[in-house]
Amino acid sequence: MRALLQRVRRAQVDIDGVCVGKIGQGLLIFLGVTLTDTPEDAVKLAKKCADLRIFEDENEKLNLSLLDIGGSALVVSQFTLYGETAGSGRRPSFSAAARPDVAVPCYEKFISALKELGIGVETGRFGADMQVDLVNDGPVTLMLELPPKTGKDKK
Repeated sequence: MRALLQRVRRAQVDIDGVCVGKIGQGLLIFLGVTLTDTPEDAVKLAKKCADLRIFEDENEKLNLSLLDIGGSALVVSQFTLYGETAGSGRRPSFSAAARPDVAVPCYEKFISALKELGIGVETGRFGADMQVDLVNDGPVTLMLELPPKTGKDKK
């Protein structure tokens, strides 16, 4: 599971010209799910996103987490985080991205885990064509990834 985090001053996601999710200060989280991910993985990654110290304290040091600042999260599903471009062709392969039967439960569990931690969460719509507008703060952009499972780790 991968989460591309962007520290934002504000962000929103629109579908067909209608705003479906909007936050002020916090994190825009693009979430990608791979074939072997589980809802338990989603809980682990949500906690890591919430606890990651990437907001500045009074000394301008990155010492505060999303929880510390009382920020919000805008979570947008993004299967293209698992796009593979190492081959000789010009078209990315998305064979490592999970199909909806695996991805949707993980996406939903990630969102509910953030909410259980006390974070205000807005979302896009899984599988929709979305337009995302943001003001990146810093800019600070990080990729978090759970280690891939080996054959003995698969559930």
